[in-house]
Amino acid sequence: MTRVHSYADDALSELDAVGLVEAYQQGLAIPDVIEAAIARVEAVDEQLGAVAYEAFDRARAEAAAPRPGFFAGVPSFLKDNVDVAGMPTQHGSDAFVARPAQRDGDFARMFLATGLVPLGKTRLSEFGFSGAVDHPRLGPVRTPWHTEHYAGASSAGSAALVAAGAVPIAHANDGGGSIRIPASVNGLVGLKPTRDRLAQDKLMRDMPVRIVSDGVLTRSVRDTAAFYREAEKVFRNPKLAPIGDITRPGRSRLRVALVVKGVGRDASPEVRELTLRTGELLESLGHRVEEIEPPVPSRFVDQFVLYWSMLAMAIVKTGKKTYGESWDPSQLDNLTLGLARHCQRNLHKLPLAIASIAASKRLAAKHHATYDITLTPTLATATPTVGHLDPMADYDQIMDRLMDWVAFTPLQNATGEPAVSLPLAVTSTGLPQGMMFGAGQGREARLLELAYELEQAAPWPRIQDSNPA
Repeated sequence: MTRVHSYADDALSELDAVGLVEAYQQGLAIPDVIEAAIARVEAVDEQLGAVAYEAFDRARAEAAAPRPGFFAGVPSFLKDNVDVAGMPTQHGSDAFVARPAQRDGDFARMFLATGLVPLGKTRLSEFGFSGAVDHPRLGPVRTPWHTEHYAGASSAGSAALVAAGAVPIAHANDGGGSIRIPASVNGLVGLKPTRDRLAQDKLMRDMPVRIVSDGVLTRSVRDTAAFYREAEKVFRNPKLAPIGDITRPGRSRLRVALVVKGVGRDASPEVRELTLRTGELLESLGHRVEEIEPPVPSRFVDQFVLYWSMLAMAIVKTGKKTYGESWDPSQLDNLTLGLARHCQRNLHKLPLAIASIAASKRLAAKHHATYDITLTPTLATATPTVGHLDPMADYDQIMDRLMDWVAFTPLQNATGEPAVSLPLAVTSTGLPQGMMFGAGQGREARLLELAYELEQAAPWPRIQDSNPA
């Protein structure tokens, strides 16, 4: 097993983002931390393949005069599907040549207003469609826990760098699980917030059903909680109750629905057992756990895939208008093209699919009138090895393998509810296996309080402490 990390006796040490803020207040020099982070990225990225665009000189300049904000001087990355002034937005694709953005997008403006210092942008699957980043030219993004395996979903680049210790926090977004999936694969905390909780770029806002949510990947619950607290100071959706400053476990004992059957596909025997053990942990803490059947109809998966494929068809059909004269659809991978064809062949079913996905929030509200939390595995099986989800393979093969793996996360993208993946389990091969906790709309505070409790009760493995198998 090839395990990679960049932890060293340097200015960054083993500090999380909140720990760095505290160290800065005690006199730690921001430029020293930024240099340490750059060195760490350079030390591991050849093996991980996580960086899409380097902005190291910009980071050094900001370190000398950091912008204000709670996280002032904390090194980070943004995913390469949001606009950042001066950086190209390539969306993980070779189908066009991106020019540097003229201005920050709405999400980046909010993200950077917290004081985070961008070292660049991270790689994603083409337009975020696949559950693994595996580019025909650039190759895969690999998890530092075992580099023969994928780093998971379209936020894989951000996850790999956080897990390897290069930066403590990085941007991710989630249209079918791409905050939670890489969190699961890389032993991180990944909270997908309630729909419209954070500012988003126009591309995400214009979807018929806004299935994508932006957020962050971190190694500690307190970093995730602090990010949402600070983000709310920059952008507040008046239709949602604020999350506030969550710093400790909650006192309420919760009603938990445990689900080990995915939508269309079930969890593997090993993952099922790990999930049941997590349920036992919750019971030992005084929560009431009840195993139930999936709370959505089996047709959900086909409707979600059709909606997902509509996004691909829109990209294929409007590519030149959206991305300019350099647009070359022959450079798209087989997954993107296959999704577009799937939608074209099933256009007559699309109105019902969109209506059903939009209506799923009513089913979810009914479910959460009975249960405070829903526990599922984040992913149905252990992390696949590199090559298993090759985007240039036959489309039907890719989709079948994706459905085997990603059987739990898309539900909250449809309903708009929040869900968090926590690194509470480890497979027999020593790989992280996340457990996912969903809650009702606007209930991020409840999820964070539970996450604090579980972090204290069952501290997750640290990559720097692990012995390769």
